Amino acid sequence: MQDSKPARSARAEQRDAEPQVHHDPNGFSDRFALGFTKLLRFLADTFFAKRYGHRAIVLETVAAVPGMVGGTLTHLKCLRRMVDDEGWIRTLMEEAENERMHLMTFVAIAKPTAFERLVILLAQWIFYVGFFLLYLVSSRTAHRVVGYFEEEAVLSYTLYLQEIDEGRSPTVPAPDIAKHYWGLPADATLRDVVLVVRADEAHHRDLNHGYASKLAGEPVDRAHAAPYPPHADTLRMDA
Repeated sequence: MQDSKPARSARAEQRDAEPQVHHDPNGFSDRFALGFTKLLRFLADTFFAKRYGHRAIVLETVAAVPGMVGGTLTHLKCLRRMVDDEGWIRTLMEEAENERMHLMTFVAIAKPTAFERLVILLAQWIFYVGFFLLYLVSSRTAHRVVGYFEEEAVLSYTLYLQEIDEGRSPTVPAPDIAKHYWGLPADATLRDVVLVVRADEAHHRDLNHGYASKLAGEPVDRAHAAPYPPHADTLRMDA
């Protein structure tokens, strides 16, 4: 009986961390963003299959790019127009930092190979240039792309949890960097890390879909947005 209570609690935590949310595309901009995302999802599935730890390393490298690009271009736009950013610069920069912490966590867990490091190098440069140009042309489409990216990220981490829970992926101890950043307990495992990372991605999903809708002049419903988990005030580990 004592073992069944934690199991129910864990399942409830999973449901809380992953609200079932999908933005239905509206117009060419949204359909382009969704189609582009599905193409990248197909490539990721083909290349990585169920090697979710290694998939996370490459994809989190790419995922850390949009926040930095959006924050930089929003900063420059606000300087040119001499207007307030309404809090978006700090929000987007924090998103980039959060995704980078995801990367550092999974690097400590999965240990990327030399080939995967090469893939990361190429993917980052290609995606950075492409996303930078897309943001200049249509920031709305760029944020919608990120929203759809994060929908897929939530799905990927949900499947990763299933692999762990069903014994197909080992649940190793959480690295120290993850314990510090998310304030995890000393006995935290990979499963705990995947839960908090998935919650982060759900928040990024809702935030970027909301911003894209706002830029399109559409109503934004924040009532069901995924909450952002509290993070450590100090992002660097003590030496």
